[in-house]
Amino acid sequence: MDSIQHIRNISIIAHIDAGKTSTTEGFLYYSGLSHRYGSIDDGTTVMDFLPEERERGITIAASAATIPWKDALIHLIDTPGHIDFTAEVERSLRVIDGAVVIFSAVEGVEAQSEKVWRQADAYGVPKIAFINKMDRVGASFERTVEQINSVFNRCALPLQLPLGVENSFTGMLDVLTREQIRFRGERNAEIIREPLSPDQDELCQRAYNAVVERLADVSEVIAELFLAEEDIPLAVLRQEIRLQTWARKIVPVFVGSAKRNLGIQPLIDAVVDYLPSPLDVPTYQAFDLKSGDPVEVKTAAAAPFAGLIFKVNASVTADLFYMRIYAGILKVNATLVNTRTGEKVRPRQLFKIFAKNTEQISEAGPGDIVGMTGLKDCSIGDTLCENRRLVTFEKISFPEPVISMVVEPKFSKDKDKLDDVLDMLCREDQTLRRASAEDTGQRLLSGMGELHLEVSLKRVSTDFNVDIRCGEPRVAYRETLKAAVVEKVVFEKVLGDTPIYAEITIAFKPLPRGETMFDIKSALRDGNIPRAYIHSAERALNDGLRTGGLHGYPLIYVAATITEIKFSQESTTEGAVAGAALQAIDQALAKVGTTVLEPIMHLEILTPDDTVGEISMFLQPRRAVIRDIYSIDQMKKIICEVPLAEMFGFGKALPRLSGGRASFSMEPSGYQEMQVK
Repeated sequence: MDSIQHIRNISIIAHIDAGKTSTTEGFLYYSGLSHRYGSIDDGTTVMDFLPEERERGITIAASAATIPWKDALIHLIDTPGHIDFTAEVERSLRVIDGAVVIFSAVEGVEAQSEKVWRQADAYGVPKIAFINKMDRVGASFERTVEQINSVFNRCALPLQLPLGVENSFTGMLDVLTREQIRFRGERNAEIIREPLSPDQDELCQRAYNAVVERLADVSEVIAELFLAEEDIPLAVLRQEIRLQTWARKIVPVFVGSAKRNLGIQPLIDAVVDYLPSPLDVPTYQAFDLKSGDPVEVKTAAAAPFAGLIFKVNASVTADLFYMRIYAGILKVNATLVNTRTGEKVRPRQLFKIFAKNTEQISEAGPGDIVGMTGLKDCSIGDTLCENRRLVTFEKISFPEPVISMVVEPKFSKDKDKLDDVLDMLCREDQTLRRASAEDTGQRLLSGMGELHLEVSLKRVSTDFNVDIRCGEPRVAYRETLKAAVVEKVVFEKVLGDTPIYAEITIAFKPLPRGETMFDIKSALRDGNIPRAYIHSAERALNDGLRTGGLHGYPLIYVAATITEIKFSQESTTEGAVAGAALQAIDQALAKVGTTVLEPIMHLEILTPDDTVGEISMFLQPRRAVIRDIYSIDQMKKIICEVPLAEMFGFGKALPRLSGGRASFSMEPSGYQEMQVK
């Protein structure tokens, strides 16, 4: 248990180009795991090791590394910043205990910064913030802190102040210890702590008072000492900052420049000092597999094993599964149960992960993040546990794809190979979906954006040597039910000489257009109904609703509740129950009809003031709804919502409209009804 106390499971999250990967490279370099400080510009990064990542200079797939730091062991996950790869962030946040959120001191709080912050909040993840790029022209520590406070409910607690700004940025002031922190030596590896000058002392005192006053609002310990006008010991101050960070009432803020190697070591110290270990998280919630009741999984080596698969690196030879262990000890060839399928699985090999490299190990314990091979029929979001305590963790939810593309092999001999590769890609990335076009039978691959599909399909040719032809991107429309309906189906057939029978009643209804795409559940109270029949009905509903509605598009925002199943001991099979459920879907669609929905994008454009009019004129005929326009220094930010169908080619049009001076970010923002001609 003592060793678990020294584990930190963290993720680095931010808007694209805020400096996540450069910061991560600093973690690796200063810990001694990497002998060179990887550069995005030079294509030498350790964590961004895919050819596409190095070519584009962006993170595409979340990568993990186990990093020793002093007495601690940090399991770090570096995540993408581009919205097209948001699923990588989602599944990483699901298994960590703390996050480092990076902000650019120039751009401040950007669209994806807010998105990943909210994602972390949804999983209850404590955070510390790192204001990066303090050496860049236009950097402002004060403005960025104010933006964090404005957008995220006054949570920022600056524990460092910058020494200089832009070209004169050389280090930082430690607010708690009242010292200067400077760096020297190769790659600024040596940290120098010096006394403050009188001006710095006054500045630091004001910042220290602000820290104490803010803590007094949320901590009774600090409030009592503050009101009694007593000196607050440094150890007490740090302990209360730690506790209030875990409670997500405050977010400690640090500064630096990852590219110039300034501030990384104090940031790693802050990860250890202020983010929780697995033991500091009271319990992890799971559900009893048989009853469905919530149960608590405690971090203990002696507890029955329980872990969650959160990432898969698919391969022709053997898939590598990434798992977070919550309880118990995992050993090679241990017999585990996949609670989704009910099947027993055995990990043949265990690995400590270091980006694209692995180190084989014989066992791992609570709090560890490891790689495994040898598992059959396992996928992202599966819970593996011991048979003596069957539990399941909440599944990882993924957004629906919004864009599709036809993909076909150039040579007919590659048809089967292409199918295998597409299945492999979808196994790795659950925001990729493959299907067949209703009218032509061609292969369709759907994803989160043009870049997402472009990167995924490039892998088909570069990684798997299959030459392909791709069609133009098309919008991934969806359907939903127009009204609620209850369907009762009696399914009777004769297969050969064998009659099969099942009877089912299902209540369907449309859901509000929010986060929940499907709500499939059983309301059965009869304990005599075999669970296999219930699972068969639920699987059929899940698959059938995703297959397509009256217009051929998959259904979303639908709830389906199984209220009755009647069966015969002699003639009911799981297949008969599934057939009844699928027939119920067909009857419901025919009775109430469906509405076609189109994806809407949240679009933010940062542009010079004199180009706002021209960009607005361009957006209006494209059905854009402009929500706000406000100033950021000498620039204007346009915030609007626009149908995805109108956004193809926007990335090429914007430089022309703005003289190359504008930038934009875009993310899915739900669906709206559209008229079908």
